[in-house]
Amino acid sequence: MDRLDNTVRPYAWGSTTALPELLGETPTGEPQAELWMGAHPGAPSRIDRGAGPRPLSDVIADDPEGELGAPSVRAYGPRLPFLLKLLAAGAPLSLQVHPDNDQAAAGYADEEARGVPLDAPHRNYKDASHKPELVCALTPFEGLCGFRHPREAAALLEGLGVDGLKPYADILRARPETDALREVLTAVLTADKDEMAATVAEAAEAAAGRPEYAVYADIAQHYPGDPGVLAAMLLNHVVLRPGEALFLAAGVPHAYLNGLGVEVMANSDNVLRCGLTPKHVDVPELLRIVRFAPTDPGVLRPEADPVTGEEIYDTPAGEFRLSRYTLVPGAAPHSLRAPAAQILLCTAGTAVARGGEDGTRELTLAPGRSAYVPADEEVHVSGDGTLFRATVAV
Repeated sequence: MDRLDNTVRPYAWGSTTALPELLGETPTGEPQAELWMGAHPGAPSRIDRGAGPRPLSDVIADDPEGELGAPSVRAYGPRLPFLLKLLAAGAPLSLQVHPDNDQAAAGYADEEARGVPLDAPHRNYKDASHKPELVCALTPFEGLCGFRHPREAAALLEGLGVDGLKPYADILRARPETDALREVLTAVLTADKDEMAATVAEAAEAAAGRPEYAVYADIAQHYPGDPGVLAAMLLNHVVLRPGEALFLAAGVPHAYLNGLGVEVMANSDNVLRCGLTPKHVDVPELLRIVRFAPTDPGVLRPEADPVTGEEIYDTPAGEFRLSRYTLVPGAAPHSLRAPAAQILLCTAGTAVARGGEDGTRELTLAPGRSAYVPADEEVHVSGDGTLFRATVAV
């Protein structure tokens, strides 16, 4: 059991206050978007086992089976298969979609064969893996997830009274659902840039001051003229209450808009963007990956184990399993043992973890602080706060 020293990623869309407030630190005035916990090569956590801080990725590489457990290594190779984050959105993130495993493997192989550098800004596939993810709200958390039913999207567009939106609304009403969504998203993303910017500006002006369009007016303010503003109107708008979560499967377009949450994902960098970003947008590849079907966003609420009290967020992902414990003072400690590595994250109050070979090692976790537990190591946790547990679903 080791305390994690983690890195904050200062992306421009990050909140300037949410992470510092959770961590009990003074805001710097700069955006602080994500706190990464895990062994991702982009910003691995560090642990100190007596010889000075080392990247967790290096520690795992020295003894993959000992750190991760044989079942995890057999299923996902000699690396931690998930990445845990605290995500603090102060502005909309890019509208994006992730490939499935077959699409990722094929796309990665193709770009490797064509010699596209891994760090090239136009590269789509940084690895050969899919990227399912789950976000759980710690504060009210706003996002977009999956396509609306086309008739609902048509009504939303028509309500703005903008002539340039009428052809899209007509398609959404007249064509079969899948065809309509594909045709409209394609038209929005491939339109003349100047004409689209003018249409978006007119739509933003029509949306201003109207509560039912407030989210889109805000997006347009952050990304003036971006076709992603119209693409966003094709998607379900979701507001999560604290404790509620969203699971994002392959092919489902989504964007986080604002709020603080715990996010866990497969350890992959594969993202295809639809808009709301200055980064590369590969429209043909995006259209190949997106699943054009209206969906229910599927808000998840945890299911409590009646014996252990563990509140589990059930998803089909194998690379990760996220759960939550509400720690009650004076209650019997929870015994946490898993055949795979675990990361424990405190988000409120205080969590005390006891473990080690003789059971005497103790770590006290304040909000925003975390610990790494190797496979098959037993840890007992108690306290008066909220503790999230991320591990592998093996």
